[in-house]
Amino acid sequence: MAELVFFSGTMDCGKSTLALQMDHNQRARARVGLIFTKLDRMGDSVLSSRLGLSTHAHEVGDDLDFWDVVVEHLTHGQRADYVICDEAQFYTAAQIEQLARIVDELGIDVNCFGITADFRTELFPGSKRLFELADRVQVLQVAALCWCGARATHNARIIDGVMVVEGEQVVVGDTASASDTLVEYEVLCRRHYMRRMNSHAARLASATPDVLPFDLDVCAVPPRG
Repeated sequence: MAELVFFSGTMDCGKSTLALQMDHNQRARARVGLIFTKLDRMGDSVLSSRLGLSTHAHEVGDDLDFWDVVVEHLTHGQRADYVICDEAQFYTAAQIEQLARIVDELGIDVNCFGITADFRTELFPGSKRLFELADRVQVLQVAALCWCGARATHNARIIDGVMVVEGEQVVVGDTASASDTLVEYEVLCRRHYMRRMNSHAARLASATPDVLPFDLDVCAVPPRG
């Protein structure tokens, strides 16, 4: 029986790598699939991993209807044995419902890969709807690590080296704006996320550049605004 599966986790836990591996394994058995992604770091219409692997994908805009795309694909005599959706956290709630309909009415497996929560620890719309509708939610077992070595559980947005907790929900990382403001992302454990202590701030607070601070007095809790 076909399933809607959500593979979730933080950044750097291997979601896109697993999506690429899953597609490779399917194609090795002569199965045909459709691959979708949105706002990949390498640009439009590509699914890429931080390991340097990539493949062509359909770019998802807010107006894309998955049901229409798949049905049109099938009515033109083409096969679709599976669907892979990367960066699913950026999809709309309606698009997640379309994916569920593909599973239920067309009997096609849909595997979604995405981040659970944003840099404010709030659920993305696509992730929220996947938690509500997916047949299975699978947290990836490759643990991303905080700079302190603990398991990373939170995604932090870093602007010019400083962690921020306000701003637009979706801003692509590793980019510089017209004002040369550098936007990056870093995974942190809960303790250092709550203390807004990213690796850059930790190095500044350290007595030497080679030793990062681990005690709570150095990593003080920021005042509430």
